[in-house]
Amino acid sequence: MTPRLLISDDDQALRQSLAEAMERIGFEVILAADGQEAFEVLAVTPVHLALVDVHMPRLSGLQLIERLRESQLQLPCILMSAALDESIRHEAAAMRVFRIIGKPFRLAEIAKTVQLGLAEHYGWAG
Repeated sequence: MTPRLLISDDDQALRQSLAEAMERIGFEVILAADGQEAFEVLAVTPVHLALVDVHMPRLSGLQLIERLRESQLQLPCILMSAALDESIRHEAAAMRVFRIIGKPFRLAEIAKTVQLGLAEHYGWAG
């Protein structure tokens, strides 16, 4: 089975380049332009891990993760942000976010974190 990732970020260029990099590694990727679109995708499409930007229109990354937890969806989430502060880190920890990664990041860092999340959550070796 090919792991399926959801990438949700309102920056289209970042979303697309991250998707291309993850597809080259061998993941199946679904894209969402904001948290609301991501939530709608997750309601109908099985996903193994979500990469989520903090600051997005309609529904922020933290609001998305909160809704996922309320709906009992326990997939690992990696939170991405260019503006991390202690309140975001505290909220993310309370919601059991798998990892928080600051922007800008290296693609190798994201790939390693995704593989670690899949390994820890599902026992998959990358």
